Amino acid sequence: MIKVCVAGAAGKMGSRITALSKEYEGLELSGAFEKKGHAAIGKDVGIITGIGEAGIPLSSGIEEVIDKVDLIIDFTSIESTKENLRIASAKGKAMVIGTTGFSRDDLTEIAALTKTIPCVLASNMSLGVNLLLKVLKDIAIVLGDDYDIEIVEAHHRLKKDAPSGTALKMAQVIADAVNRNLEEVAVYARKGIIGQRTKKEIGIQTVRAGDIVGEHTVLFGGLGERIEITHKASSRDTFARGALKAALWLGGKPSGLYDMQDVLGLR
Repeated sequence: MIKVCVAGAAGKMGSRITALSKEYEGLELSGAFEKKGHAAIGKDVGIITGIGEAGIPLSSGIEEVIDKVDLIIDFTSIESTKENLRIASAKGKAMVIGTTGFSRDDLTEIAALTKTIPCVLASNMSLGVNLLLKVLKDIAIVLGDDYDIEIVEAHHRLKKDAPSGTALKMAQVIADAVNRNLEEVAVYARKGIIGQRTKKEIGIQTVRAGDIVGEHTVLFGGLGERIEITHKASSRDTFARGALKAALWLGGKPSGLYDMQDVLGLR
């Protein structure tokens, strides 16, 4: 049995992960925490998340629960996740990370910290998106430079990072497939007299509106035809279930940094 702890358990994602954890044999919810000073600290996490009394009070910070658990699931914020990972690494606790927006330096630190613990890091935990990543690679290899590539992503108005981590992951998978340096060919905005589209560029455009959970469309545009592939998430439960599946998969795994392609056996 893997003793699981949820970071940000009173938040939108954390509460769904907490609520759904009871459905997974092999996982035992053993802790939950929020940032210090949160109004729900001390309340039963089951009551907070709507699953009934769980006998687990919402703790103030990771330090209060780290010694009681085997694994932390974290969908919080960049700085909070990095600090939680530093503590988890020092304590030898596994992690599942769904936080997005990490910089290159952040990812370098994460890679170093996960040399001593197993960790799944993924910008998107859904089965559908990860299957799509595999399909996009195959399509891009076949189409090569003959089709223009555009990615459009849409999320709710409260999302802080742009483009989404999923859109960037899609762009990177496609760029690698067609032997392009994404930093050199990515185009994030167009305005005014910009001239003809270059053959190598990969457009990545962002929409922020209302309560959109997550939508991603990849367009391959050729002369006389176009291919559009779209993934739409209608519930955060999709990502929560993926995170819990990743937590189960991590049981007994050696130290190192993994992603959902590993979890789903898509490599």
